[in-house]
This record gives sequence, structure tokens and C-alpha cells, in this order.
Amino acid sequence: MSRTRTLVSALGIFLSLGLVATLLVLLDSDPAADPAVVDELGARIATFTAAMSAGQEYRPPNPAERTVAARGFGAELGKDIPTNADLERLGFTVADLVDSVTRRPYTLVQNEPGTDRAWGLYLVDRSAPPSLAVEVPHPAFDLRTELFGLDLFRRNPGAVLLVAGAHRRADGSRADVAHEADSVFHVVATGLAGRGLTQVQLHGFDNQSAPGYDVVLSTGATPAGGPAHRLADGFKAAGLDVCRAWEQSCAGLEGNTNVQGQLAETDGTTFLHVEMNRTLREDNNRRADVVTALVDAKLGVA
Repeated sequence: MSRTRTLVSALGIFLSLGLVATLLVLLDSDPAADPAVVDELGARIATFTAAMSAGQEYRPPNPAERTVAARGFGAELGKDIPTNADLERLGFTVADLVDSVTRRPYTLVQNEPGTDRAWGLYLVDRSAPPSLAVEVPHPAFDLRTELFGLDLFRRNPGAVLLVAGAHRRADGSRADVAHEADSVFHVVATGLAGRGLTQVQLHGFDNQSAPGYDVVLSTGATPAGGPAHRLADGFKAAGLDVCRAWEQSCAGLEGNTNVQGQLAETDGTTFLHVEMNRTLREDNNRRADVVTALVDAKLGVA
């Protein structure tokens, strides 16, 4: 498989410098502010998650494949390279693109469709050094969490977005990457945590599972530090009812058995487990409030 390298001019379509400046101001405050822009990346992710089901094919990568994945993603994160044979050996397509919404360059790494190597979709923002790991482990199950993930990715230059490649119930729940360490998703998370990046992992719960709360915020197996307190305060300031799992029981939604959280505890890095109720996830305005609170908490590395 040959690597696709399609670099599209970010600003060449604009004839007026004044129009460019106006657009950039809008995008800085809201990446989707211009309704005339076709959201190509959003459509790609929607198509990717729509193909998932509990009955889809999936198998965990074997140890040798995980080693190849670690090497391939490490090379991809470390520098711009002309080809990535390691990732291509695992069935991934790798492409350099430009986001039609933010006009920032990014690299797409996407698993091959329709096979049991359903190992994920990964985005690396190329406008800044790696800064924040945004994780969506249960797309198509924790509905709309991928939308929150994409919004947060776009609001953080240098962010890396991880979207699992299979429904969490696939292969007898072996595809639940938040609780199975033998996944490419976990390989990528391990590499990012090893760089000191904060992990923000996005989940969803039914309203009746934790009545009275919009968000359950936890730090998994890690201690609650400044980032968790800032984020909880930000959610509260946005009018959201927050259960702080380090202070109280939160209906079993604390994420203590999450393997990425356990990884962060071992590495001494920050892990934030954000559970959102169904009503919140279905409200686009509230989604903006959640993402703004995450951005304002300044979770990315400098």
C-alpha cells in the first residue's frame, strides 16, 4: 500500500486577505462558525462510526503487531516522514490533509474497512507539537462522544484524537479498548502518556444511571490534581451538575478499572475520565459548553 500525501493549500481559495483575516478570527472562537464550510473531517468520522456494530469483525493485535504499531505511531508523532511502512503493514491508510474547518494541517491514520483489523482512526494536528490526547474509546455505543472529541481536537492545536475502530461489544467485548490493554488504541495512548500528555477520555451514560448529574468527572486510578479541579469548576460555572468522583461515589462511573487511567497512574501523568449523560450529549449548545470548559481548563502541555 502506497502512502497518500495530499497537501491542499490552506488559504489559496481566498482572494481577499481581509476575508482570510475575518475567517481566522471566527475560527479561533468557534471552529464551525462559518456555515458555508463543508466539514469533510466530520463527515469522515461519521461514516467511520456508522459502520460499527456489536456484530462486526474484530480481533486484538498480537504482541508482534503491537510492537510494529508502537514503532509506527512513534515515528509518525516524532516527525514528518515520507512514508510509514510499519503502519501500512498493519492495514492503516496514512494521509496528510488540511481540515476544511480550521484550515490546520493534520495527519489521518485510519484502519482498513471491513476486516477484523478494526484498530481505530487517529488524527494528529500538525500545527503545533503534540499537546493533548483526546480519546473516544466507545464510538457508536457512547453516542455522539466522537463529536465532542472532534470539537476538542479542533480547539487544541497539537492535539491527537484517538477513536476506537470497533463497537465495544464486538468480539465478545474484546473490542472494549478502555478495559483491554492489548489494543492499538492502548498502544497509541501509551506513547502519548510517555510524552507527558494529558489524556482526556470521553464517555456517555444513560440519564437514569446517575440521576441529578450531567457529568461524572473522575481521574481513574490517578490522584485528583489541579487539572481535575479546574475542569470540575469549569463545568459547574457552565451550569452543569458535576459528580466529582474523588470526593463522592458516582454510581459506579468512576472509571477506576480503565486501563488508560492505570497507565497514567504508572507514568505519573494526568488522566481525566469524563462521563456525560444522554441529554447533554444530544444538545449541541451544551456540547459547546463542555468543550469550552475543557479548553479553558488548559489541559494541554506547553
